[in-house]
Amino acid sequence: MFKKQLISLLYQIGALLLAFGVVSLILLSVGASPWDAYRNMFTGSFGSMRKFAEVLVAFVPLLLVTAGLLATFSSGLWNIGVEGQVVLGAIATTWVYRFFLDSGLPPALIITLAILGGMVGGAIWAALAGVLKVFGGVNEIFGGLGLNFVATALTIYLIFGPWKRPGVASMSGTVPFPDEFSLPQLAALRISPWALGISLVGIVVIYFLLQGTYFGLRLKAVGKNFRAAYLLGIPTWQYSMYSFLVCGALAGAAGAMQVAAVYHRLIPSISSGYGYLGLMVAMLINYRAVWAVPVALFFAGLNIGSIQLPILMKLDSSLSGVLQGVLVLFVLLAAGVRQKFSKKA
Repeated sequence: MFKKQLISLLYQIGALLLAFGVVSLILLSVGASPWDAYRNMFTGSFGSMRKFAEVLVAFVPLLLVTAGLLATFSSGLWNIGVEGQVVLGAIATTWVYRFFLDSGLPPALIITLAILGGMVGGAIWAALAGVLKVFGGVNEIFGGLGLNFVATALTIYLIFGPWKRPGVASMSGTVPFPDEFSLPQLAALRISPWALGISLVGIVVIYFLLQGTYFGLRLKAVGKNFRAAYLLGIPTWQYSMYSFLVCGALAGAAGAMQVAAVYHRLIPSISSGYGYLGLMVAMLINYRAVWAVPVALFFAGLNIGSIQLPILMKLDSSLSGVLQGVLVLFVLLAAGVRQKFSKKA
């Protein structure tokens, strides 16, 4: 067992070095110093407490999305629609806020209801993808992508339509909610300890759900061999739907955090691409929840640190996306090579 883990670690390190090597060649080809680029990205992410707090702001929704995706990946489903589920979570959270804002209820209760509403909204949107897959025979990739477009269009419609600011339709989003209806933040920092705690609870729940429960075992059985699981008496389509609901609820929680702890309103780009980024994190960790926290933190750091590149080096901040994509590519290639050689052995 130890030998297998060591070999797996060596393959992962090799993939990481290759990814940085390829990105370094790209930087050299445009006359930029790879060392300066990586150093600026690192200091832009972890150079001060304020910068690290910004990394944690990105880390919270990314970890929640990754946690949800581990459920659908375990059941053999590619829930590409997770991006739309984040958006619907944000929309549902905003709706709950607007509904209860003048109700006289305690702010803490309204915040709780708003977050729960976001989870329900994300779960319902995921259930639509599940219904299309299970009962309509629509591949979850195509169904999810279609629902993503619908979710984005719905956000724009609400911001410029029923929920627009009085007298003006603005790309800055809906009217901001009063401060007392936001999750408490650390002094002088944007990060909310409550949001961070919710994200960590989410990944811990998924870890124990997949590793230590009968439900998780059945979910994995469906993912490994759908037909065999059915013949063994596992209600396969029900477990496929369960995985969509779990993923949607956590993605909806990510959308709720964006509204309740970051932007304090609904904005057009409320998801910030965390759904698609979560897909890369989930693939990179090979669907193992134990690695979700460090890898999600690494990806969040790349996203925040890359903001320094156009400021200090006149490089586009999309370099972090290139590094993330190349890293996932090489990790998948390394896994394939390892599997091929292990079969020969």
